[in-house]
Amino acid sequence: MSYRNKTYVAFASEDIKFYRLMEAWRDNKNIDFNFYDAHDLFPARDTSLDESIKAQLRERMKNAKQFVLLGSDSAKKKGGDGRSFLAYEVKTMVNLGLPVVVANLDQGRKIDRTVIPTPLLDSDYYTMSVSFQTAIIKYALDDYAANFAGTDKVGPYQYKPYVYTDLGL
Repeated sequence: MSYRNKTYVAFASEDIKFYRLMEAWRDNKNIDFNFYDAHDLFPARDTSLDESIKAQLRERMKNAKQFVLLGSDSAKKKGGDGRSFLAYEVKTMVNLGLPVVVANLDQGRKIDRTVIPTPLLDSDYYTMSVSFQTAIIKYALDDYAANFAGTDKVGPYQYKPYVYTDLGL
């Protein structure tokens, strides 16, 4: 398997503006937020066949060490529909067994099962739900993701309020 050093951001197509915002955070020298974007690898064209796109998505995901799922109503719907590219990504996340940070686009800090795709909930997959803010996403990627492999936890989790307070949120 290839060297895993990237962060894979998964989202419903309706939420692409939030992915673009994450890229802007990363590119802004005044914001302490960085990630190596798995989407920079194996580019897919919109005119590609579905199977070709899925193969390219899988290659990107195989190079990831962690995932950020942009949690929204659309992500819940598409991530569990069994047909969309997001459903394929969620299924592959579970199969790869890597950490998944769910960034709640509504800024909620708690577990919100209405934005987490059903396959993650049904498999009782260990995820960390956070608000869509740079400091807590960065913290989750550094803390939760780094400790993911050494835990026996299952299901969705959230950080205690003091973590947000300590981060100035």
